[in-house]
Amino acid sequence: MERTTKSLKDIPRYGWLIAVGLFVMDTASYYFGTLFSRLLGTISWQLAPKIPVIDDNIPFIAILVIPYLLSYAFWVVGAAFVSLTDKKNYTDFIVSMCLAYTIGFLFFALMPTYIDRLAEGALSRAEGPGLLPFLLRMTYNSDGGRYGFNLFPSFHCMISVFCYLGIRKRTEVSKGIRIYTLVSTIVICLSTVCIKQHYILDVFGGIGLAIACFAAVKKFNLSSKILKSR
Repeated sequence: MERTTKSLKDIPRYGWLIAVGLFVMDTASYYFGTLFSRLLGTISWQLAPKIPVIDDNIPFIAILVIPYLLSYAFWVVGAAFVSLTDKKNYTDFIVSMCLAYTIGFLFFALMPTYIDRLAEGALSRAEGPGLLPFLLRMTYNSDGGRYGFNLFPSFHCMISVFCYLGIRKRTEVSKGIRIYTLVSTIVICLSTVCIKQHYILDVFGGIGLAIACFAAVKKFNLSSKILKSR
């Protein structure tokens, strides 16, 4: 029997609440990672995960700052879409995201990374009038100014990939939503390196972490074990 295809209007209230909660975890992991790296002194170990032969040849595409900023709304809506799938898939999604946030936090706290936007030529792109320079300035100033921190793994890529994995091949969700989520995920991942917010290694780190955590939770049935232990 064909399952009913659901869309935005069918998202339950708890789906929105959990989506917002996961977004809060993202912010907390990022900022507490920086705080703990300072408290532990590991901030002095910070490194730039740059592969010059690749990163220096990635073009700067200013207009991609728009999907980069819109990603924050995409994550909330994307996570809410996953609540339309069956309970097992949804709990796997939540548990795997929490696991990935924990691992990401440990990277931020124990192996801090950074990017020098001045050296990368990004700050000069944010000068002058116009919408795109303004959005670039806003993005950089909200994230350290000249230096951006907590690059590896890229949470922008990680969370976006999770949003896709959560509804991939799930017929409860309309095909249009699945295509939209896949395209948005690809564009967001591209935006991170094309506006010099991340290096290519960060992108693969974020994508890999999302896939690994989602696969591990499903393979070892971790969500069911956690629920049964409560």
